[in-house]
Amino acid sequence: MNNQKGAGAMALTPEIEFEDLEDASDAIETSQTYRIDFENNRITNELINGLDAIRQFVYIALHTERYSYSVFSHDIGNELQEVLSDQNTTDTYKKMEIPRLIEEALLYDDRILAVTNFEIEKKDDAFIVSFTVEADEGMLEIEEVLGEHV
Repeated sequence: MNNQKGAGAMALTPEIEFEDLEDASDAIETSQTYRIDFENNRITNELINGLDAIRQFVYIALHTERYSYSVFSHDIGNELQEVLSDQNTTDTYKKMEIPRLIEEALLYDDRILAVTNFEIEKKDDAFIVSFTVEADEGMLEIEEVLGEHV
């Protein structure tokens, strides 16, 4: 038996197969998803990606209480509800916590690089929050009303 491999012979070893699997996992994932019509609470058949998909993710993350819906992983959503509804904490404390909680809700997404430029204004029982999302696709200016229905 000849131990030398011929020019046309190919050895399939687990190392080669694992390397191939690693190469496949390094592929760039698209953020393509279906647009959600939030006014009518429906998923449309329109596909979106890029900044539109990131904006939609931000909206979902800010309007979904973490751990409340079994359809979402524990990474989706925020923990703002507990802070905003606490009658024993001051508005100053709430304004200090809002940026941290928003960052926690958004930064786990690999497409989002940073959340910056927070401006928070108290109006009646709600907080009007504006900030910038720095994503790999570009920048998004976000403004949301939080705590309105707490």
